[in-house]
Amino acid sequence: MDISFLIVTKNRPKELQYTLSKIHKIRDEERHEVLVFIDGCAATEKMQSQFPWVQWTVSKESISASPARAILYKKAVGEIFIGLDDDAHPISQDFIKSIQKDFEENPNLGIISFQEVKGIYKSDQEACLQTKHSNSYMTNEFIGCGFAILKKVYQAINGFPVWMDIYGEETAVSMEVMDLGYDIFYDHTIVVNHRVDREKRNIQGRNYFRFERQLRNSFRLFLVYDPNPIKITATLLIHNFRKYALTDTVYFKLYCKAVGNMFIFFFKSRKYRRPIKKATQIRMKSLKNIPY
Repeated sequence: MDISFLIVTKNRPKELQYTLSKIHKIRDEERHEVLVFIDGCAATEKMQSQFPWVQWTVSKESISASPARAILYKKAVGEIFIGLDDDAHPISQDFIKSIQKDFEENPNLGIISFQEVKGIYKSDQEACLQTKHSNSYMTNEFIGCGFAILKKVYQAINGFPVWMDIYGEETAVSMEVMDLGYDIFYDHTIVVNHRVDREKRNIQGRNYFRFERQLRNSFRLFLVYDPNPIKITATLLIHNFRKYALTDTVYFKLYCKAVGNMFIFFFKSRKYRRPIKKATQIRMKSLKNIPY
């Protein structure tokens, strides 16, 4: 099967450079293509000449991760799409063969979710020692830093949502894929090293940024996909108000901002609304979640 590696990048040229160097070592240049979307980053644009085997798409202004993926994935021609973050690379042996084997052995499989090893390590061997999970299973979602989806499955859904920026787009794709009757499989033997410095991100306020995006995007997911979004939305708002907004002034301001954004999106949501089947909801709730 032909493979398309797909990466959206923003403001991380060194991380992308490292990831591309790792992909280059495992790719078959005759059967594997690599596509990168530069989401408004002049420094990364300068890298294009270093990697002539990469198909580059450049946006001068940032449009955010999910809309960028929606554009990039339409350009891929491989039978299997492998999605990676710009700071994540494969570290398991027989990475591509393992993906192909999973899809060949299960004709109902739509998505493979990889095991994610977080952290910065001196070598891939050291990173591999951090793997913790010893079993694979059917699940209800995937992690955006490392996954594979069949082209025919991706083309059968609406693709990555253009009505969402980041944190939640994987859930949207998962819901649509499972609503078509396909499976999502967490394969613990297929591993990527997500090279994140968690302490540094916390210092930079990434938790605040994530809180706002996840709150407003959870509302959007309910409004678009849930058959009866009112009750679950009320539960979401009450929970986040008590757990976060009441404990921190920054969280409170971001909570109010997210709620305001919800009202704005409410009037735009009709053209995106696609409620999933009740049977799909029950099935998703019955499956074990992916490890984070």
